[in-house]
Amino acid sequence: MRKLFAAIAALGLLVVSPGTAQAAEPAKKVVKVGVTQSVDSMNPFLAVRLVTGAIQRLMYGFLTVPDSKTLQPSPDLAESWKTSPDGLTWTFTIRQAKWTDGQPITADDAAWTFNKMITDDAAKFGNGPAVANFASVTANGQELTIKLKTPQASMLDNPVPIMPKHIWEKVKDISKYEADEFPTVGSGPYKAVEYKKDQFVRLEANPDYWRGRPKIDELQVIFYDNPAASIVGLKKGDIDLIGRLNPPDFEALKGDGNIVQWNTQGRRASYLQINHGATTTDNKPIGDGHPALKDVRVRTALHYAIDKQKLVDEVQNGLAKPADGSIVPPLYKDFFWEASGGEKVTYDVAKANKILDDAGYKKGPDGIRTMPDGSRKLQFRFSIHTDTPIEDKLAEYLTGWFKDIGIGLSTKRLDSTKFTEETGVTALFDIAISGWSVNPDPEEVLGTHLCSRRPTASGEGGGTESFYCDPQYEDLYLQQQKELDRPKRAAIIKKMEERLYTDAPVIALYYPNDLEGYRKDRIASITPIPEDNGLLYGGSGYWPFYTVDTVTADGGEDGIGGGELAGIIGGVAGGAVVVALGAFVVMRRRQDVADERE
Repeated sequence: MRKLFAAIAALGLLVVSPGTAQAAEPAKKVVKVGVTQSVDSMNPFLAVRLVTGAIQRLMYGFLTVPDSKTLQPSPDLAESWKTSPDGLTWTFTIRQAKWTDGQPITADDAAWTFNKMITDDAAKFGNGPAVANFASVTANGQELTIKLKTPQASMLDNPVPIMPKHIWEKVKDISKYEADEFPTVGSGPYKAVEYKKDQFVRLEANPDYWRGRPKIDELQVIFYDNPAASIVGLKKGDIDLIGRLNPPDFEALKGDGNIVQWNTQGRRASYLQINHGATTTDNKPIGDGHPALKDVRVRTALHYAIDKQKLVDEVQNGLAKPADGSIVPPLYKDFFWEASGGEKVTYDVAKANKILDDAGYKKGPDGIRTMPDGSRKLQFRFSIHTDTPIEDKLAEYLTGWFKDIGIGLSTKRLDSTKFTEETGVTALFDIAISGWSVNPDPEEVLGTHLCSRRPTASGEGGGTESFYCDPQYEDLYLQQQKELDRPKRAAIIKKMEERLYTDAPVIALYYPNDLEGYRKDRIASITPIPEDNGLLYGGSGYWPFYTVDTVTADGGEDGIGGGELAGIIGGVAGGAVVVALGAFVVMRRRQDVADERE
């Protein structure tokens, strides 16, 4: 405590009147989480990134949440529900609870949220497919009624956060609203009280949360420019936990007795996104993708040219599994699909070359192929993120392998915002690194490849992951949506994954392990999700940060982070140091890794 007052006095902030004593305020229990991805938007209607989804789960309630043990749907804002015999009408009873501003939560809030998404294209960007099958949504007191066009198997896995109508109905243009007024009004275990773009989000415990107040007082989410800086921050004690690590950074934690290394099966698939001829929702061409990529034979040849096991061994340091099919990771056994036999695409340079030879793409004197009519060389751009060594390494391997089949590849580095814009809206790319963190029910990630997820002619809505629009895939999506028998539905979903595999608008590379680290001298306990060897940061629910508790060096509870007024803020470039004073001090860090979307 002497250290605390000395720090305050040195900054000229401690004032003591003669003859009076300054009473010490109780220390806050603070957990500081480092992330290597910045928030894309605090507006839940627009956000798609993993970090934003994780923060949203802490701020807002949903109809249901994944059970912490089974990942099956369990009550959240909806305390109970029932469905009609034909599966077309769902009635949810919204629990008696309050928004953080004291207003009661009613079914009208949920109805407004869903109807806003149904009627406003801009509001569809984050979770559009979640309401595509809704015929109508109405409310009566605490009773919410959703009528569907067809039965929907994923109704209890709806990924949409429920928003307070009395706050959000005042927003005139969802597409331009940054939701940067604080404190936010929400219903989750925490409320956001401060946000600095590309720097941090500060959340305080919600004392009126329906499940009970979290064990800590404050959660700080701090953005790092690069993974290496976050590792330094964890080792120094500037942060308490870091998730979504790349293998080299994870391995850099070895040998530190204060740090627990967390290595489990992940919920993410990493893949290449191919611009196979992007169009808008009215089927008008968009972007500047290379015309050769419209040819499935070219995309297939690219697939055969990739040695996925080498990528796992040398890019992922063995901490991943090669992806031979599914965009749904093997964590979700019911829905995971893997190619076999003759349909399996293996590393085969000779076969890749033959495919291109037979298709008429001839090599020129420089070894680079041209279009069959000779009009253009097969020189593609590979879009990755700035300052991401692991993506640079991936680019090096792909460049060499593609050169072996007569295709040139040049690396195009983009910051997070530009990357998301060019690969999801304007289609100004050829090939891009991408991926998705998949929920227990995979319908959302499957939905990112629907025709309806393409942007409109004005560039609104969308949320596409591939600009894909395929009648066969659309039909399968509708089939699985209304199939209520889980094994039968899983079989249809596997056919969808097979279609993506053979048509190759995306090429799955590997399934990264979930690699995290936390300080055991700061964190006394934290429960993963699922509880049996699951994930911490980036899991499919709020459970880890709802249950997290803190320790001090002597083992007693205390206010980590909050007990020390000043934190160290590392500069983003050149080692510059910036200090921000207030209830806490945070470090300015930011970086988007593989544009981790969700």
